[in-house]
Amino acid sequence: MISTPLLVAAGGAIALGVVGGLMTPIGPWYANLRKPRLQPPNWLFGPAWTVILGLAAWSAAGAWDAAASDAQRMQVVILFATNALFHLLWSPLFFKLRRPDWALIEVVFLWASLVALVVGLWPISPFAAGLILPYLAWVSFAAWLNWAIVRLNAPFA
Repeated sequence: MISTPLLVAAGGAIALGVVGGLMTPIGPWYANLRKPRLQPPNWLFGPAWTVILGLAAWSAAGAWDAAASDAQRMQVVILFATNALFHLLWSPLFFKLRRPDWALIEVVFLWASLVALVVGLWPISPFAAGLILPYLAWVSFAAWLNWAIVRLNAPFA
């Protein structure tokens, strides 16, 4: 039987994926941006985010189950909610508002929320913290891509 925490975490991950996808129109503006040579093909982002958000859902459910107290469970909720907020902000800044420069500032907060997840989850469940590491690695790479796009295409208005 699937646990309630896993259902809630999976639902949250699916919602983040759907909203993120809707906020990421790959149209002429994006296609015409100069991109670094290490830019992955557009088709790779969907599967990458699916895996990353799936691992994050597994992490959230595992940390919830491993939490020894209500205070630790509240910590898990706060850490993941904070991350979800910063996760949701990046795509509209970059794609909808067409402001990679603003998104570059925001990605620092997204990255910090992931570091906070790893650090905050470690005492509760090292395994759950470890499941966040691919997300942290991907956002680190995405931040570099964001920086490169700003460098290659600035100024934005």
